[in-house]
Amino acid sequence: MTNIVNLNRARKAKAKAESEKTAANNRIKHGTPKHLRKLSEAERKKAQAEIDAKRLEDDKAK
Repeated sequence: MTNIVNLNRARKAKAKAESEKTAANNRIKHGTPKHLRKLSEAERKKAQAEIDAKRLEDDKAK
C-alpha cells in the first residue's frame, strides 16, 4: 500500500527546511565579532593574492 502525501505539508516542510538553512548561514555570518570577520576577510584576500602571484600566465592577456 502507498502512503498518502499531503502536498501542502510537504511544500511547507521544504520551505521551512530552506529557511532554517538560511537562518543558520546568517547566524554564522552576522553572529561573529567584527575583528574576526575582518581577520577572515584578510586571510581570504591573502590566499587569493598568493594564488594570483603563482599563476604562470595572465588570463587577461588572451
